[in-house]
Amino acid sequence: MTNREQLYEIADNWFAAQDWKPFPFQKQTWKAFLQGKHGLLNAPTGSGKTYALWFPIVLNYIKNNPEYRTKHKKGLKAIWITPLRALSQEIKQSAERVTADLGTQMTVGIRSGDTSTKERAQQKKQMPDLLITTPESLQLLLATKGYDKIFKDCAAIVVDEWHELLGTKRGVQMELGLSRLRALSKKIRIWGISATIGNLEEAREVLLGPTSQALENSVMIKANLKKKITVKSIIPKEMETFPWRGHLGLRLLEDVVPVINNSKTTLLFTNTRSQCEIWFQKLLEKHPEYAGEIAMHHGSINKETRVWVENAIRDGSLKAVVCTSSLDLGVDFAPVETVVQIGGPKGVARFLQRAGRSGHRPGKESLIYFLPTHAIELIEASALQRAVQQRAVEDRMPYLNSFDVLLQYLTTLAISNGFYPHEIFHEIKQTFCYQAVTEEQWQWLLNFLVMGSQSLQSYDEYKKVEIEEDGLFKVNNRGIAMRHRFQIGTIVGDANLTVRYQKGGYIGSIEEYFVSKLTRGDVFTFAGRNLEFIRIKEMQVHVKNSSKKTSKVPAWAGGRMTLSAQMSKLLREELYTANQDRKHQSKEIRSLDHIFKRQRRESIVPNPDEFLIETFKTRDGYHHIFYPFEGRFVHEAMGSLLGYRISLLSPITFSLAFNDYGFEMLSDKEIDMQQVLDNNLFTTDYMLDDLQKSLNSTEMARRKFRDIAVISGMVFTGYPNKGIKMKHLQSNSQLLFDVFRDYEADNLLFQQAFTETFEHQLEEGRLRLALERIATQTIVWKACDQVTPFSFPLITDRLSREKLSSEKLADRIKRMTAILMKK
Repeated sequence: MTNREQLYEIADNWFAAQDWKPFPFQKQTWKAFLQGKHGLLNAPTGSGKTYALWFPIVLNYIKNNPEYRTKHKKGLKAIWITPLRALSQEIKQSAERVTADLGTQMTVGIRSGDTSTKERAQQKKQMPDLLITTPESLQLLLATKGYDKIFKDCAAIVVDEWHELLGTKRGVQMELGLSRLRALSKKIRIWGISATIGNLEEAREVLLGPTSQALENSVMIKANLKKKITVKSIIPKEMETFPWRGHLGLRLLEDVVPVINNSKTTLLFTNTRSQCEIWFQKLLEKHPEYAGEIAMHHGSINKETRVWVENAIRDGSLKAVVCTSSLDLGVDFAPVETVVQIGGPKGVARFLQRAGRSGHRPGKESLIYFLPTHAIELIEASALQRAVQQRAVEDRMPYLNSFDVLLQYLTTLAISNGFYPHEIFHEIKQTFCYQAVTEEQWQWLLNFLVMGSQSLQSYDEYKKVEIEEDGLFKVNNRGIAMRHRFQIGTIVGDANLTVRYQKGGYIGSIEEYFVSKLTRGDVFTFAGRNLEFIRIKEMQVHVKNSSKKTSKVPAWAGGRMTLSAQMSKLLREELYTANQDRKHQSKEIRSLDHIFKRQRRESIVPNPDEFLIETFKTRDGYHHIFYPFEGRFVHEAMGSLLGYRISLLSPITFSLAFNDYGFEMLSDKEIDMQQVLDNNLFTTDYMLDDLQKSLNSTEMARRKFRDIAVISGMVFTGYPNKGIKMKHLQSNSQLLFDVFRDYEADNLLFQQAFTETFEHQLEEGRLRLALERIATQTIVWKACDQVTPFSFPLITDRLSREKLSSEKLADRIKRMTAILMKK
């Protein structure tokens, strides 16, 4: 037996050989791990967190196998979970360095969607000692017969980037996987690694289970590495007084060029994949000298290209990469000097994460430039500066009672070894997500697996699981098992179609909803190329290269982002400084001085105790604009709620538009605003009832239900390359939805669709808080003569969404601006 001091010495010597010195947090983690504790390590990327946990895992093996240099005991010893496949290679390299340098014979393997069939078959025969995998692949292992033998000697599981999984269904999937592994291997240690979030304590509780013994025997280790983050805003030399959305971004392209030229490598983060495509194209168009020196990276580009880009960043051969959040996480790129954020990142945590990509070494300063896509976004930039100083970061709210994920998990267990309900019920009750599941609900879920639901009993396809004589729940039908394995996972997007050249080269994947709008011969830009659409064949989009210029860029559903609660609060505080003395203002707020002056001429810039409503008339009709500054999802709900309440006073129809700052109701007759104020329409009384009536919440729940039906396995999405078209999926899940609504309203999956709609999509909690805040403010209603600078982004946003007449949007907006400036 090697004692602990000797083990630390092995580690210290290794660090000394690299000319490094271990950080206190790394030593604390080694110590806690070797004492048999579980824990959550809170450390920023690029701080050496990987070595904080690989080391004790290997040292623990050395301790238990004194003859480790000559005799090797095969079998799985530790699992490292990463939410992003892109990170696997790097984690593997770190692990291999440690195992090889310390003279062990441990093997390291990766298992993810990118792993070849051949390698999987080898792993089936002999698991690597250390396995790096994703939440989905872990579930696939649990779907393998005899999985209990694979995991029985596993001594550790590390969940990396836990803050990314928390508050998602993948996180719930992880909670279930951990509950099973705890039962299989008595000596397993569970560790999570998380960047800073507001609710770290709760994050640890979700990871380890609120009532588990693991939580009692656990630690929270914080790497207090003071990292200096500098935010610089790129402030345009001349700014329009009437800023509009999505336009100023590219106008500042030339301001980015010196930033790129003065840095070794620059990452340019965009919020959406389509914006990423446009920026990449325009940079090359204006600066052909960058050809071969700049690249693009987002989640829909094929794997080879992504890996090539990641390696090129590492060896410093690229000047710049235009990317999306696909490069947000943990990838350790030492040479990146500078990060540019294009447009508001909508959340503090995301911004800090991206800033940390530059100066990616402990103790190095991180430099991030903020480039606004319209002038008012400079308020966001200023708010981010403050957030960086205060280290104000969002909470991630965990899910409760996700029955769809639970049904998928139970089916997974039933297709491998089968399960006994009383054992599994005891295990899932220890997870955070299912701590409150009742006996009655559990019985409902078991019945659902065996018989389908009440109203589907006569259909055999919903009867998946059989109960054997000793009470074991088991799937014996190979077809059911095969279909289930194809569908394990909780990420349900629009159906993805692969994009290929007619001659067969694979380019990437785009969503069906974009392709459905294309006709033969249309040209769109994707993965940095102009492609002509030929046809769709078997879930594949066939294309050829085109020399035509185009403005069509695929949009992905993931592109809709909203301000977090934390960010909205900071934004409001920042905006209120516009009315203070100049010496209390940031340079961003000062640079917007002419906009605020114009805004005051037409209306007001609100103070903290004021809530602003503006009304005016244009050739489009009567505009009624409200400014809660709460983010677009809250505005979507608040706009519908208010609209419904106004229509009760007098019948009226209007169209709604919303952005992160406010929402607009446009109608062909005027709303009596005094009546709105007198009737206190912003009250939280009857809020849920009114919301359900106003929002066609049934329609929204219907969309949510599609995902729930897929995750729970009621609807099959098709075999690889033979996927089922989205519209069939839609109609299948809609039929089920209608059946449950009419005949079985107490169906747990049907009810879950509504709960999720209100809690996660409409953020009902935030809406309530926003309305409570407005109740304490003085409502200032300004009847304006014309469009104001604050309302301009909202109106132009609506114009860009409506099909405009043949005059181009930009021309129309130029004319509007010219008229406004003359007045």
